[in-house]
Amino acid sequence: MQKKLNTRSMIFTLFGDYIRYHGNEIWMGSLIKLLEPFNHNEQAVRSAISRMSKQGWVVSRKETNKSYYSLTERGKKRMEEAAGRIYRIEAEKWDGKWRMLLYNIPEEKRQIRDELRKELIWSGFGLLSNGVWITPNNLKNQINDIIDKYNIRECVHFFTADNEGPQSNKQIITNCWDIDHINKQYQMFIKFYEGEMVENRQKLEEGKMSNQDCFVERTLLVHHYRKSLFIDPGIPQELLPEKWLGEQAAKLFSSYYNILAEKANAFFEKVYAEGYTNQKNMSTPTISNFFELVNIPDSSDER
Repeated sequence: MQKKLNTRSMIFTLFGDYIRYHGNEIWMGSLIKLLEPFNHNEQAVRSAISRMSKQGWVVSRKETNKSYYSLTERGKKRMEEAAGRIYRIEAEKWDGKWRMLLYNIPEEKRQIRDELRKELIWSGFGLLSNGVWITPNNLKNQINDIIDKYNIRECVHFFTADNEGPQSNKQIITNCWDIDHINKQYQMFIKFYEGEMVENRQKLEEGKMSNQDCFVERTLLVHHYRKSLFIDPGIPQELLPEKWLGEQAAKLFSSYYNILAEKANAFFEKVYAEGYTNQKNMSTPTISNFFELVNIPDSSDER
């Protein structure tokens, strides 16, 4: 899989998987050092974090000559939503209801249409017809956040509905999402990381992987899984095809994540600590506590 990745996207990965569990703040120097193994230079990191600040994802503070960055409330909310999807092992049960969003954006607000589409796709909506978006999941809270963010309350209608036919619920899924494409992405993830897990577990047992090696591998694992997952709308079990690979990919992710976690955390914590001269509270969740935080079983004993 590709090793050179977008700097801004990698910063989001670090915040989601590490920084938000360490006080939600990091010194710029530590962030630069953490991204060096991925071939992101200082200029690229500073440029990316500046864009994230302007977009409202992070906020900075100064202490002496050091700059520290933390997630805004908007950023924390997005990370919580992402974690709920990334660290979920099984698809959720369906309540049998569809949620439908209809909007008509006036010309004076046309600049937000593309952004709105991206938000809806990211949240897991599919396009049923022009201006009509649908999801089998209860995304009421996410919709209210989007409506408030873009100030479009007067342009939107949101319904909970039953399917009265003539198309079946599974046909609706097929019409609104490219299920085959999503499954192929999971297949690629599984094919690549099954081999990586076997090879690197052996290296760990032989003492041939450093803390930095494990940090790089785990960060890339989360990053690639996140990219694969965000084209998946999180379809409930009852609506999934028989040969669905999402759960297999999730279990593989969980197992490999745990294998790398201890040494990866050790590398992160060492670099992170360099930004704090007075050693503020830097308590780190244990592996079992981490998975409790993100509602995922500890599968570190799986073989």
